[in-house]
Amino acid sequence: MNNSKNILVTGGAGYIGSHTVVDLIQNGFNPIIVDDFRNAQKSSVAGIEEIIGKSIEVREVDVCDRVALKKVFEEFSFSGIIHFAAYKAVGESVESPLSYYRNNIVGLINVLELSIEFNVSNFVFSSSCTVYGEPTDSKVVTENTPIQPANSPYGNTKRIGEEIIEDVIASGVNMKILCLRYFNPVGAHASSLIGELPIGKPNNLLPVVTQCAIGKIPSITVNGNDYDTIDGTCVRDYIHVLDLANAHVKGVEWLAQQENPIVENVNIGTGKGTSVLEVIETFEEISGLKLNWKFGERRAGDVVEIFADVTKSFNLLNWKSNLSARDAIIDSWNWELKLKND
Repeated sequence: MNNSKNILVTGGAGYIGSHTVVDLIQNGFNPIIVDDFRNAQKSSVAGIEEIIGKSIEVREVDVCDRVALKKVFEEFSFSGIIHFAAYKAVGESVESPLSYYRNNIVGLINVLELSIEFNVSNFVFSSSCTVYGEPTDSKVVTENTPIQPANSPYGNTKRIGEEIIEDVIASGVNMKILCLRYFNPVGAHASSLIGELPIGKPNNLLPVVTQCAIGKIPSITVNGNDYDTIDGTCVRDYIHVLDLANAHVKGVEWLAQQENPIVENVNIGTGKGTSVLEVIETFEEISGLKLNWKFGERRAGDVVEIFADVTKSFNLLNWKSNLSARDAIIDSWNWELKLKND
């Protein structure tokens, strides 16, 4: 099948991947999902199809299985690749570093090798603001902020991933690569047909908040209340997953316009920090519910405060966030309510 609009989306059934697939289709692309559903659920594909009103190509393949992945490249002709497929929980990576290194690094190498073999030059890599570690000077980080030693094996896999990509471009291959350094994705599709579906115990704050409110988990522990921040709790740049999804589409479009091999790193955030307590208080106000939460010990690997300088994402990709943390909390709560009703 030859189609200049075919985009391979690894991990496309996952949280960010599923929202990006919807945005790709709405912008005239034809995404093909590769996912082994280890970290995603098949219901997300049904949700995508309900939103867009048509079926979508999905291949159940582990990106670490090079032989199976190569068959997908033989079946379709791709004009671009968005590589999401990776493990992503900071705490879990501290407990199981080898599984993180194997999955995240081998998967990336396989996708890059096959991109080169099949002449797919446009490549978007799902990176992370964890590459900045704990910012030493300003809490607002630009793409030129020094890369710090990673606070976790997860963060290190993203740093190593970026280094692999730099070396690939330096070797002279004909590829154009965009490393999107996400801040903290939150929210769900406004339709409540897709959203974050943590398998097992949720690691991210907003699913913990909504699951506590709905009764799936008994209480919330806020890790640390003695940090040097607005209220003693950690501060993050929470970006709505719909805005984040659109950044990938803008990225694919930008890469298609570039003529020469290039690698660019771009922060994808809102430029605004929100504390853990502010998220909890906003949720309580929106939902009218009182959450059962308490302060606990600091958590290993946690960065205290970080948010994005978003100048480059606007200037380079003509992209900016349009939705707020509050919007994301509303959409996440509606999504949780729909899961309960279903």
